[in-house]
Amino acid sequence: MNSAMLYALRDVAGVPSHPIVFLVLGVLTFALHIAAVHVMLGGTALALANAFSRNPMRRRLAAAMTTTAKIAVSVAVVLGVAPLLFVQVTYDPFWYTSNVLSAWWVVGFIVLLIAGYMALYFFYGRNHDLADPQHPVRSGWSLLASLALFLLVGFIMHVLTNQMLSPDKWMQWYAPNGVIDPRGHTLHDYNAWRFGFFIALAAPVTGAWLYAYRRYLAAGRQADAAYMQWVGTLAARLLNFGGIVALVFLGAWMASLPAGLSGFSTSPVVLLTVALLLLTVALPALLGQRLLQTSLGYAPFALGAVALIAVAALREVLRWSVLKGVYGYDVFTYPLHIDWYSNVLFFATFALIGGTTLAYFLSIAWKVGHTPQGQVYTPSPAIDRIGTAALWLIGLWLVQFFVVGFIVWAR
Repeated sequence: MNSAMLYALRDVAGVPSHPIVFLVLGVLTFALHIAAVHVMLGGTALALANAFSRNPMRRRLAAAMTTTAKIAVSVAVVLGVAPLLFVQVTYDPFWYTSNVLSAWWVVGFIVLLIAGYMALYFFYGRNHDLADPQHPVRSGWSLLASLALFLLVGFIMHVLTNQMLSPDKWMQWYAPNGVIDPRGHTLHDYNAWRFGFFIALAAPVTGAWLYAYRRYLAAGRQADAAYMQWVGTLAARLLNFGGIVALVFLGAWMASLPAGLSGFSTSPVVLLTVALLLLTVALPALLGQRLLQTSLGYAPFALGAVALIAVAALREVLRWSVLKGVYGYDVFTYPLHIDWYSNVLFFATFALIGGTTLAYFLSIAWKVGHTPQGQVYTPSPAIDRIGTAALWLIGLWLVQFFVVGFIVWAR
């Protein structure tokens, strides 16, 4: 398929802001989304690995990770909407074609994700006493099913992303041997190394998360020294071993790139990603006991989040390089028709409503974590005001949404 045809498939309405805005936002929101996905996968895997033990520490961790994974699914789904929308705006000829080619799996993705979440929630609901090793584990199959379904939906999304990068194969997939097959029953293309890299990253990210979890417990004196030491050892193993495995997959992925992109593996974005991942792995050893005794205990996960931004940037730069260098499609030539209202509304929503609401939740979580076990935390007037402001801003946003909608409808 030539570049003229790809340009002809673009949305004739153009884009409401410069493509660089969508690309940058896509990178940032994908990094947030994939961080939640990694915590979801790692939490579910840790729950599965420890739930059936008679060891009190392992059972306590299984209970904590079941709760963590349950919340992480919700966060991953919410944060996954934004990068998906940004891809649809800037790469619509590729993304929509890939979806049509595997339409059955696109619809199935939603069904499977719901089933995976319900299976996890079912296990959680059946095992409120999971931390107690004297109580038997109920419906353990649902936890295994949940993890398997999460991996499957991740693979579906991987295939859809991979298919959009091969427009020269679209006709072959749509009409094999010249016979049109419009059913969309097939997943056509995948890169095992790329998929393995993103899945393997769940181990070091979860390790960094466990360091933050340990510090959170220490701040509120909510666990004994033996449990804290055990969690720290497990965190180090996941971070170190998982980081090495992820880097091996990254190297294999870069080696599998088409011949025309062989130089990409030594590009600045790849080197920066590797450096940040290595620094994240090395950070706990550099900080030592300060990980447990100070707020630096949150530093590995914070640095890991920065490393994931680099990973997301690598992914985006590679996509642009493939489509521009191999197929001649330049996203920066997309027709631009600035829509100031939607731009102002988006950034105001993100900064004011998102910022205020997130500040309230994080403040509550921080204060609760620093409240000694057995004591009841009562928010201060300042934190109450932040929560009230968040509610008012959400209310005003809803009002303007319906007012603008009514005005448009009336015209």
